[in-house]
Amino acid sequence: MGQKLKITGWISLGVLAGALTTVSLQTVARNAMAPLPLEELQQLAAIFGMIKTDYVEPVDDKKLITDAISGMVSSLDPHSQYFDKKSFKEFREGTSGRFVGIGIEITQEDGLVKVVSPIEGSPAFRAGLKTNDLITKIDDTAVKGLTLNEAVKRMRGEPNTKVNITIFRKDENRTFPVTITREEIKTQSVKGKIMEPGYAWIRLSQFQERSVEDFVRKLEDIYTQEPQLKGLVLDLRNDPGGLLDAAVAVSAAFLPENVDVVSTNGQLAESKFIYKAAPEFYRYRGKNDPLKRLPAALKSVPLVVLVNEGSASASEIVAGALQDHHRATVMGNQTFGKGSVQTVRPLGPDTGLKITTARYYTPSGKSIQARGIVPDVLLDETEAGNLFSVLRTREADLDKHLSSGQGSEVKDPAREKARDEALKKLEEESKKSPQERKPTEFGGDKDFQLIQALNRLKGLTVIASKTLTERKEEPKDN
Repeated sequence: MGQKLKITGWISLGVLAGALTTVSLQTVARNAMAPLPLEELQQLAAIFGMIKTDYVEPVDDKKLITDAISGMVSSLDPHSQYFDKKSFKEFREGTSGRFVGIGIEITQEDGLVKVVSPIEGSPAFRAGLKTNDLITKIDDTAVKGLTLNEAVKRMRGEPNTKVNITIFRKDENRTFPVTITREEIKTQSVKGKIMEPGYAWIRLSQFQERSVEDFVRKLEDIYTQEPQLKGLVLDLRNDPGGLLDAAVAVSAAFLPENVDVVSTNGQLAESKFIYKAAPEFYRYRGKNDPLKRLPAALKSVPLVVLVNEGSASASEIVAGALQDHHRATVMGNQTFGKGSVQTVRPLGPDTGLKITTARYYTPSGKSIQARGIVPDVLLDETEAGNLFSVLRTREADLDKHLSSGQGSEVKDPAREKARDEALKKLEEESKKSPQERKPTEFGGDKDFQLIQALNRLKGLTVIASKTLTERKEEPKDN
């Protein structure tokens, strides 16, 4: 059962990733509020009073109000959210790419926390933690029975505080304690390397505050090693998005100056906007623009963008802009379809509201929302086919999702049949050993989709999918 859950968790990675959002942080003062529905507010006050007087046990006032606000906001769509003090702090950490902890990437296996890899240079790395180590206890709390999020929260804390973790190392068949001092961890959202002479791969796993600078630095390294670059693969698979201005900057690195990157449209005047490939649209001015350090050849180097169902929001903006301007060939699987804008409005020093304020549109005017980016070349995930991608949830599958505004998605009976077949394969896969069902590493020499992307750049035969089809939308009602 544990093995089955582990595989299912891996399959769901794209779901979790796609649920993350592209946001713009801003505070907007409102001089005039919308008229209040007095009758409904009186009913709300009456219910509040009944709960306070009639409920079986006392209920905290603040909890009732906070839960009412949370319910009101969460009923709108899957991405609008009220932040209390704790969740607001965690949200800010997520977009900054910094947090306080011990520095490990983790997953769950048989109810325990498994180390995927220690982050290089982190406290966990220095303490000697290794890939595949199992964490059985955090301080005095057994990990068995905790959710992954609960385990993460216990390992995080204040800088310079200590956490005691108990490790079971399978290959040495021993259990031992490790005391690690927490510190600020700076996550690395950009990776890249020369794949073979003349061809390189660069991957963004998330669009954070530091991503543009890291992206430029990695491209500088690539061009130092390979000045005569013949082709580049930009890998956005399982990139859940992040900050809008980072997406505009990455797009601008490859596009002619001042062309449209993405447009937004909503009720507010400030929600109707066109973002262009120019420094003023991604926060940099003059000599502070890191993109100015990039070689001019990057504007014309042959480019392939890899995407999949886990590519959401900011990564869809980049793929859509490069596709619409015919700057790159987009390859892979149809993306998540998270094409809505969330604006975060602070409500005080430590609470806030993340609310959907607009939809995104590619330069040609196509809505990304609930549709996503359809690759120019659809690819299976592996040489054996597209085993489990049909099980991954996309935006259009989420409860209360916002429509594209350009028609609703067609329900496809063939997809339901494919899901049933994939579930049977998943059941068979769960019986294999962990080593046999280890997922392919992005950027590795067995990465089937990356191999096809490189073949495209080199003018060689590409093994396109014979089974994948676009998830279409119905025509918009007149």
